[in-house]
Amino acid sequence: MLLALYDGAEVLLKPAFGALADRIGARPVLLGGLLGFAAASAFSPAASALVARFSPADRRGRAFGSYGAWKGLGYTTGPLLGGGLVGAGGFRLLFCVLAALGLAVAAWAAITLPAAPPLPRSRQTVLGLARRLAQPSFLQPVLGLAGATAALSAGVGFLPVRGAQAGLGPLATGAAASLLALAAALTQPRAGRAHDSGRLPAPTGMAGGLMLAAAGFAAAVVLPGLPGLLLAGVAVGTGSGLVTPLGFAALSAATPTSRLGQTMGTAEVGRELGDAGGPLLVGAIAGVAGLGLGIGLLGLAGTLLLTAMATSWQRQTT
Repeated sequence: MLLALYDGAEVLLKPAFGALADRIGARPVLLGGLLGFAAASAFSPAASALVARFSPADRRGRAFGSYGAWKGLGYTTGPLLGGGLVGAGGFRLLFCVLAALGLAVAAWAAITLPAAPPLPRSRQTVLGLARRLAQPSFLQPVLGLAGATAALSAGVGFLPVRGAQAGLGPLATGAAASLLALAAALTQPRAGRAHDSGRLPAPTGMAGGLMLAAAGFAAAVVLPGLPGLLLAGVAVGTGSGLVTPLGFAALSAATPTSRLGQTMGTAEVGRELGDAGGPLLVGAIAGVAGLGLGIGLLGLAGTLLLTAMATSWQRQTT
């Protein structure tokens, strides 16, 4: 219930906090997100806007790759450290440590983070906003980001279950999830550098990453035992790691600097929907339809392939 409330709050509040970052500056919004757990939805759009604003246009892929790698490290180590804290002193100790950590990071950010005052903005109507968000330059990166997040969440959630069904123990199934997170973290900075150098265009890289993640889920179904599970973890992690920095770099390149917060906040909604939608799709096919986990993973793989086609589609002009 707590996780559902948290995810629901993020979907509703991230666009609002993104727009607020454009209005009053991303720095105070980010600091507010660090200071208040209830305002944690403010962190991601403000942080993404600051990464884009402080990075030269030809280095944004690398910047978002590094940002994503550090963020992924937090996602990987957080549950492990949280579990240890709960085991040592219960949830009281966990929340006390999180509160102290949030205060310490907020103080560090307040000292070291440069000022980023809001920029002059032209007046924007609701119709103008809708038109901007309906452009392929926005929709295609957001689709790619949603697909990558769906692959990550489904991989972490269901690859261990697939391994358990094959008779593998907790060590082997945990290794698959760890490989997935490690591959994603290692891939993102490299993908960003390749994008900045012109060797990896965003549409090509996002489509390739989604297809690689789809192949990973197929491998988990087709290849038996530990080899298929480990190959799936590496492929899904690498594929999602390709998509994330390229998607954010493409969004920042197509957005006026004065609207970065609004764009990043709205794009985060797509990621949150992918985070929830990936496991829900697999679960619906496997459980509700009664077709089994393997068919559920193949259903997600097919959805990722369709998303790859959508992210790389180019309108023909005459």
